[in-house]
Amino acid sequence: MADYLVIVESPAKAKTIERYLGKKYTVKASMGHIRDLPKSQMGVDVADKYTPRYITIRGKGPVLKELKTAAKKVKKVYLAADPDREGEAIAWHLAHSLDIDEKSDCRVVFNEITKEAIKESFKHPRSINMDLVDAQQGRRILDRLVGYNISPLLWKKVKKGLSAGRVQSVAVKMIIDREREIEKFEPEEYWSIDGHFLKDNDQFNGHFFRLDGEKVKLSNKEEVNHVLDRLKDNQFKIEKVEKKERKRNPALPFTTSSLQQEAARKLNFRARKTMMVAQQLYEGIDLGKKDGGITGLITYMRTDSTRLSETALKDGRAYISEQYGSEYLGENRKSKNANNAQDAHEAIRPTAVLREPSTLKSILSRDQYRLYKLIWDRFTASIMAPAVMDTMTVTLTQNGVEFRATGSKIKFKGFMKVYIEGNDDNKQEEYHFLPELEVGMVVDAAQIEPNQHFTQPPPRYTEARLVKTMEEKGIGRPSTYAPTLDTIQRRGYVTLDNKRFIPTELGEIVIELVIEFFPEIIDLDFTAKMESDLDEIEDGKTEWIQIIDNFYQNFEKRLEKAEKEMEKVEIKDEPAGEDCEKCGHEMVYKMGRYGKFMACSNFPDCRNTKPILKEIGVNCPSCKKGNIVERKSKKRRTFYGCDQYPECDFLSWEKPISRPCPKCDKMLVEKKAKKGTQIQCSNCDYKEEAQQ
Repeated sequence: MADYLVIVESPAKAKTIERYLGKKYTVKASMGHIRDLPKSQMGVDVADKYTPRYITIRGKGPVLKELKTAAKKVKKVYLAADPDREGEAIAWHLAHSLDIDEKSDCRVVFNEITKEAIKESFKHPRSINMDLVDAQQGRRILDRLVGYNISPLLWKKVKKGLSAGRVQSVAVKMIIDREREIEKFEPEEYWSIDGHFLKDNDQFNGHFFRLDGEKVKLSNKEEVNHVLDRLKDNQFKIEKVEKKERKRNPALPFTTSSLQQEAARKLNFRARKTMMVAQQLYEGIDLGKKDGGITGLITYMRTDSTRLSETALKDGRAYISEQYGSEYLGENRKSKNANNAQDAHEAIRPTAVLREPSTLKSILSRDQYRLYKLIWDRFTASIMAPAVMDTMTVTLTQNGVEFRATGSKIKFKGFMKVYIEGNDDNKQEEYHFLPELEVGMVVDAAQIEPNQHFTQPPPRYTEARLVKTMEEKGIGRPSTYAPTLDTIQRRGYVTLDNKRFIPTELGEIVIELVIEFFPEIIDLDFTAKMESDLDEIEDGKTEWIQIIDNFYQNFEKRLEKAEKEMEKVEIKDEPAGEDCEKCGHEMVYKMGRYGKFMACSNFPDCRNTKPILKEIGVNCPSCKKGNIVERKSKKRRTFYGCDQYPECDFLSWEKPISRPCPKCDKMLVEKKAKKGTQIQCSNCDYKEEAQQ
């Protein structure tokens, strides 16, 4: 018979921890929260100081009964939920349900699921931190007051199934605002002049920089011609050569936000998928008996801190010194956390740097391996030496016309030997070094090339960009990003097109109503201030009831006004321009979980639905009769097929283009390349230069 009962959230975690603790401990899983506010009603007594009315979650009765039975058989119960606000609240609810004194040393927390960390954490149990519990309660109650008051209004005035919330409404508004910026954007013309220069047999490039020592704005062809008219011949004098050594520091280790962003850029993971796979790596993977059995591979994945423990730094530095040499060791850098960072625990890192990704490839799933490698690479690089670049800037002149050429090359790779941080444009850095040039030299211009450009509108938000912007503006917290992005898509407020968010008509209608009647809910500054106020509960600086009351006094008045004045909005189905082939009624556009689709207007008598086929202006190369359309696979991956399917089964994962290959006359396709999009033949080795 065991002496102690340990309660965690998940069975995977329970299995791992029980093996580490030994026979005196029984470890069971609560499967998340045991108690919560009821789904069918508000569950908050506003008149009684916003007292929450918690109930046992439906379906959790047998779990709670099992935990109560197990608790009676042991000397002591330890509550070991995750080390964050949510985990503290789970522990508090369990203490209440199992009659455990919350002031007793019943709470155990650990940042990683390894034998050493688990054993050490049980040496230092503590009481439940009620500031953390109140911080979670405050957020939960505030979100309930907002959601359970505004959502029924939207059901009555717009349509059933809608919702509004503190963070999700702001996220949708940000996407809508960006769309408005794009719609209002007016491109402006501007020009550049590129010079292609020759020094012996070496060609290098430069660009027009100044005229008579002054910066000149090239807004049109006339201004460009004014510069070109000053050039007398193709010879340029080297006026100035500047050589420098530049250091580049590695990126800091991952926080939840930066992990979601980088996984989106490099692995094409959605935020939700990133967190799901990270949870698996944190809770433990079976490495086999020889390598320790079930082991947690990364530290806790919900964090806004870039801090690393002394042990992790020591082990990491020893590994780098042995594998790459002492010259690759970086100096101890102080972590730079965001102003609103709680710094509750470490950055996301591997639990053991010696557990190299390559040694786990046969054990992990493809997704687990790729995410683990990303985390391992980032951590290792973060404590390595800066990269050192040799840079060279050359000024070339002729008759007052000044061109400038820049080049760089890697002198010492440093951290770049392991990892380089991605960027939102997915552009890979290139390094071009200039030939040896000296002041006074004369070089020939092989070509002077003027180029017309137009300014581009701001890009639509990708998941990575939206998470980054929300973090910068203080909207939401690490644990809320993934569920927020998931919710706004499930509600049909936004769709993803080419991995970029586009607001739907429904999303715009809902946000317009929220702006009109509840402007503070949608205000970025107000929402960020509210997040900051809620964080103060966690720090013990303020009471959650006070923050809720300050908000609700004004919110209640707006709610009464909205009940009286909000007009009913009728969303009419948009005609699709074709009839149902089953019953003859008109087909209309509907909004579903994965975006728009066509459905019969005679629903529910006729349940015919069809996907919306997007033509790309290319005839089918297989049957010659149909047109190529864009389709989605079951996993939402884009592919291209013939609209005559199933008569014609043509399929291509790359986008076909309308002209044939000049070499073999077969189909040309667009293929993603490092520099953008490349045109390739589907049959032979013909390629065209990548588009910039």
